[in-house]
Amino acid sequence: QVHLVESGGGLVQAGGSLRLSCTASGLAFDRYEMGWFRQAPGKEREGVSCISWSGGTTYYADSVKGRFTISRDNAKNTLYLQMNSLKPEDTAMYYCAARTTYGGYWYSQTEYNYWGQGTQVTVSS
Repeated sequence: QVHLVESGGGLVQAGGSLRLSCTASGLAFDRYEMGWFRQAPGKEREGVSCISWSGGTTYYADSVKGRFTISRDNAKNTLYLQMNSLKPEDTAMYYCAARTTYGGYWYSQTEYNYWGQGTQVTVSS
């Protein structure tokens, strides 16, 4: 059974930083592209970032480029999202997800096979 467990969320002031982690079990982690999504209250879930199985290719939403960095440690079955210069509009539930497809529509929820339960990020102004 596949499990994706996010951690690292919390309350932070604008301009601050957080690092999210997502630990995977029950799947061959290094064969999956991994993504981060977020969903704010009253809004649709949106793609934040995605990383290839090797870590060599990354994708970012325009809203987070230059502020967020996605990475992974395949030896630890763990995905990360370093979030710097946080803004109140980054407030959302953040989810990690895994997919077997490559490239293409990384920001589309339908591309992903497995999802975590989410971790809350709240940025105060």
